[in-house]
Amino acid sequence: MGRTMTAWVVRRPGPMETRPLERVRLPVPKPAPGEVLIRVEACAVCRTDLHLAEGDLAPRRPGTVPGHEVVGRVVGRGPEAGRLGDGTRVGVAWLRATCGACRHCARGAENLCPHSRYTGWDADGGYAEYLVAPQDFVYPLPGDQPADALAPLLCAGIIGYRALVRAELPPGGRLGVYGFGASAHLTAQVAVAQGATVHVLTRAAAARRLALELGAASASPADQAPPEPLDSAILFAPVGDLVPVALAALDRGGTLAVAGIHLTDVPPLNYQDHLFQERTLRSVTANTRADGLALLEFAARHPLRVATTPYELGEADRALSDLAADRVTGVAVLHMGG
Repeated sequence: MGRTMTAWVVRRPGPMETRPLERVRLPVPKPAPGEVLIRVEACAVCRTDLHLAEGDLAPRRPGTVPGHEVVGRVVGRGPEAGRLGDGTRVGVAWLRATCGACRHCARGAENLCPHSRYTGWDADGGYAEYLVAPQDFVYPLPGDQPADALAPLLCAGIIGYRALVRAELPPGGRLGVYGFGASAHLTAQVAVAQGATVHVLTRAAAARRLALELGAASASPADQAPPEPLDSAILFAPVGDLVPVALAALDRGGTLAVAGIHLTDVPPLNYQDHLFQERTLRSVTANTRADGLALLEFAARHPLRVATTPYELGEADRALSDLAADRVTGVAVLHMGG
């Protein structure tokens, strides 16, 4: 018989109090052609994992292992996957594969590929001791940095970076950040390092304190107006009611980027109050590998403070429950110690 491993699967999607995650023993996966086998060191916990567990994001396969912010070491290879040797430290992110041939891939927008596949949704992810991933979609990582500082960069960091690009913040501009969880606390640091004035708007008092520690110019409850008009804003909180609030806070010509994969319904917008004067509302969809490389290169030049809350692998259900209840400051990270 082959080796087995500890993993968590989404057995019955529903509210966290219904215990949608189940701890199981699974066979250690075997890498297919072009794939590598990775022993997981750490996996950050993303709100997208929560959406999958609770059914906001429809499962694409039964019994999927969530998790797509994975740091680990290559310990095996399938055929045609000889580029990465044993022991190579790599990161696995949300985007798992694309067709490489459609018109979106051809123009560098592989995040819009209609045939794209995702870690922890289309294939098993990092809430496990091992996973497999295509070698062309993993990122090389430094071997001398703590895994819990690297894991959140692989989704929270990458998606936040893309959202910042989509928000079209002008040099030295005024950025509003709505919600201040895993992605937002990294994105705010990137914006500050680029010379922006950052105003954070979030309901949690602890998150507001963290925002000020990380260089935000102000931190207020989400339903309040920022102290000055915004050139750009990013909505990280999955709350559609905040879309008109953020749009109304924009200066003329401002842009609001909605960063999440899931958003509750957006209430009616008033053209004069929310969209006139060339305000722009746009979404953010996944990321490209170029986004990932750009964020990791930026973080190498401008080290980011990553606020984390550690959990053992055996506590994955508690980590997601804490995330659902806003009991996590920064990023929850699963470690493979138990």
